[in-house]
Amino acid sequence: YCFIRLCLEKILLPCVLQARALSGADAINALRPFYFAVHPDFFGQHPKEREVNENSLKRLNGYLENLQKPGFRSFKPTRLTFYVREREQHSSNVQEPFSASGFRAVSFTLQTRDLLSTVLDILNSCSLSTEHIQSLNVNPEPHKEARSTVNRPIKWDKTYYAFTGFKDPEEELEQAQRVDTTLISWLDDNEASAGKKLKKSLPLRKELERLKFELSHQLQLSDIRWQRSWGIAHRCSQLHSLGRLVQQRPEALKNVKGRTVIFTDRSGMSAAGHIMLGTMDVHHHWNKIFERLPNYYKLEKRLLLLEDRISQLLGGIQVIYVEELQPLLTLEEYYETLDSFYNRLRDSRLPFHPRSLRGLQMILESDRYTPSLHEFGHFTIPTVCDPATLQWFIFAKAQEARENLRRKEEMMMTEKELIETSTEKLSLDRLYKEPSVSSAQMIDCCRRLLEESLPYLQGMHLCISHFYSVLQDGDLCIPWNWK
Repeated sequence: YCFIRLCLEKILLPCVLQARALSGADAINALRPFYFAVHPDFFGQHPKEREVNENSLKRLNGYLENLQKPGFRSFKPTRLTFYVREREQHSSNVQEPFSASGFRAVSFTLQTRDLLSTVLDILNSCSLSTEHIQSLNVNPEPHKEARSTVNRPIKWDKTYYAFTGFKDPEEELEQAQRVDTTLISWLDDNEASAGKKLKKSLPLRKELERLKFELSHQLQLSDIRWQRSWGIAHRCSQLHSLGRLVQQRPEALKNVKGRTVIFTDRSGMSAAGHIMLGTMDVHHHWNKIFERLPNYYKLEKRLLLLEDRISQLLGGIQVIYVEELQPLLTLEEYYETLDSFYNRLRDSRLPFHPRSLRGLQMILESDRYTPSLHEFGHFTIPTVCDPATLQWFIFAKAQEARENLRRKEEMMMTEKELIETSTEKLSLDRLYKEPSVSSAQMIDCCRRLLEESLPYLQGMHLCISHFYSVLQDGDLCIPWNWK
């Protein structure tokens, strides 16, 4: 009796599953509407949403790759969050909250063992149509049964698992859902693989530091940075490309002294005055950017003058640009934003007393409609804000803004001290955070890390994020609110 069931388990069951399975290519085609709705490239003006989607896509791709591995059996339920682009906010009956930018936040847990069920889970969770799956020669109807039986058409009696020693997949799934991932358990499972990846990446890391130092010294740059978390090998190749351009056209780079170079999605000069080199652009395009630097510097002077004029009209409040909190704008885009706001402000003639708001700060954003006060003390002002509303809001929040600015300085010092103390106590090689993690969250995370004994972390690179992950170069990512 058990032998017959064993044959069914090993022969017939895989055939049943294969008959309605998706190939990797079919899965990608089926998920095209989903990728279009969440792809980070469509979130250029919304850095927080773009970063969340970028990180979630990495984890989703890893999950899909594991499902396609031969003999893959064990898995862990994976919780993902995406911001979904929609033409109309009320086009869906799903009651997920909308972000400040108007995108719907969707969270779901992947816990299926085949590509078809996983694809259907994702599309249904995001309220996307599944009709196009019919053209892929698969039948989506078994999906409902698959969710409840873990993709097993035969429900074995518990005595079968007790006799054969096989693990009951339903029991494993229930146990995984009951037990939340803890920091200790996750490190137990992932520290070894992270260590291997880190060890493998060490020669490339040294090469990256060497290239960065040599180019910075040769061009007298202030810094070299990357907008996104590309791998070490990718960064090295970008620096090699810049090095070749320096050798071929040294005269074109004579105007970069004291500047910061950022490798990003497009070329130009950023609103913060940094030289942007698009990673998809060829050397000829980079060369044109360097040749146009004198014109960029002239526009930068005009931009600073425009900021001063706005400041004078608003009682001395300082107009700033915060890279971590604002979209990566070009110098031209930011100048147009300032110019539009200045013209509205000049025509309204608001009665601000000169220097009455000196010491306060504000940033301009084109995708907001109401002013707000950030926890760090600066005002976030929409470019289309009604002047009367702007005046009332700044007067009402001025004192609170000054208090927030004072707290910001204290918080930044506390954060820096805790990072240094945590790095030393845990014997980390590096401790850092993603831009989407606030200082308050980082402080809370570090204080709790200092209370733990974590020998696993010795010599590791630890990134404080919103999820658990091992990056391709061995960096460990843990959520700031780990358990």
